[in-house]
Amino acid sequence: MENAMLSLLQNRKSIRHFTGERVSEEDLQTIFKTAQRAPTSINGQQISLVYTRNKEKLKTIAELCGGQAHIAEADVFVGIVIDFNRTSAIVESVGRKHVIEQSAEGIMVGAIDAGIMIDHLQSAAGALGYGTTCIGAVRKNSPAFTKLFNLPQKTFLALGCTIGVPSERAKSAPLKPRVALDTFAMEDVYDSDKVKKGALAYEHTLKAFRDKTGSGSMPTYAEITTNYYADVYYRSTAKDLEAQGFAFKDE
Repeated sequence: MENAMLSLLQNRKSIRHFTGERVSEEDLQTIFKTAQRAPTSINGQQISLVYTRNKEKLKTIAELCGGQAHIAEADVFVGIVIDFNRTSAIVESVGRKHVIEQSAEGIMVGAIDAGIMIDHLQSAAGALGYGTTCIGAVRKNSPAFTKLFNLPQKTFLALGCTIGVPSERAKSAPLKPRVALDTFAMEDVYDSDKVKKGALAYEHTLKAFRDKTGSGSMPTYAEITTNYYADVYYRSTAKDLEAQGFAFKDE
């Protein structure tokens, strides 16, 4: 018997082509209520969502994210916000100073919880038949997003997510392969040699997939990874975090 949840998760793909149909308000609220059940460190609930379906704002967001046209074509954009503004209110209410955002641990907590939150949100959207894509490029122009969404100190827009009705073309697109399972899930100890060999093998796996699906002109695993990870592509992130009250002061 097929498990609906496993099928949903195992067939998840990024959707960048939408029909233009509207996400119902009822479904959108269901997605948000489901996302809100995501676990957070110490139940601090230090994640908030800011969203828009305003077409002009969607166009602006697409431009701020490097000209990603599919963002403007989505019906909804959701920002996943690390929100220590919320937790500082309760800490200060008992006469203590909120300092976790001044540490690497605090930034790790916020980033991890943001990742968990977007997974819940996307899974809920997928269960209702909608398509989504993670948008990390919100960090490309953090100050502009801070202004656009009126984000106060101790908050930071970690990533975004589109939601929309997927086109038939998007729904029928084949699933992109992953590295070999035994180079991903390792029992007892991490095997560095196996991981590295798996990465090199995946270069050929992805190229074969590209050739088979007619997307051979797309960058290879080596090309796209090198383009991003042989450099630091958003060099202002530390400065942008500091502007919002975040810093590394672990001493």
